[in-house]
Amino acid sequence: MNVVWEWDKAFEVLPVLLSGFFQVTLLVTVLSTVIAAVLGLVIAIVRRSAPRPIGRVVGFVVDFIRMTPIVVQLLFAYYAFLNVSPIVIGIAVFGIHYSTYMAEVYRAGIDSVPESQWEATTALSMSRYRIWTAVVVPQALRATAPALGNYAISMFKDTPFLLTIGVVEMVQAGLIFGGNNFKYLEAITIAGVIFLLASYPTSLLIGRLEKRLAFSN
Repeated sequence: MNVVWEWDKAFEVLPVLLSGFFQVTLLVTVLSTVIAAVLGLVIAIVRRSAPRPIGRVVGFVVDFIRMTPIVVQLLFAYYAFLNVSPIVIGIAVFGIHYSTYMAEVYRAGIDSVPESQWEATTALSMSRYRIWTAVVVPQALRATAPALGNYAISMFKDTPFLLTIGVVEMVQAGLIFGGNNFKYLEAITIAGVIFLLASYPTSLLIGRLEKRLAFSN
């Protein structure tokens, strides 16, 4: 196999990788992040406010999902739901898997709300819905936004696992190109650069957000 870098192959594979990036990698990351953020918040609220037996059941499920490799979850869902599109399975599995991590972040944010504010909402006879939407959740989001962003980046970097269920995301597209042309170096290198160019600026923005929130507190 020829391992010498060839610029013509690099320019040839670039559109293929960008197509896989925008059509699959980025799409899965964005939709899965939305699912994870919403479901994670629901899980955190349930574990905080639901009766203890329900909270324990939810906690067990969360721990089971969090401690099981995402590759195993992808393969299980793929073979359990053969009539469902692999990309839909990927979005659902990534969203559910990372919701368990985000739920713990939300729990920390909820626990950081001062006890005096909980007592004040009780004194004001605020409804449970009002307490969560107007007092608790806004403060929890303020405290947890940077950590949630870091999990979104981690999810983005885990998208190559989708190749295990036949989803042609960016890395898989590069591998297919490499196999057809006997040139893997250019494809994998450029895929890595694209990951870096997409994730590094995002991590910088999250770092700035974290400093700004810390300063405003």
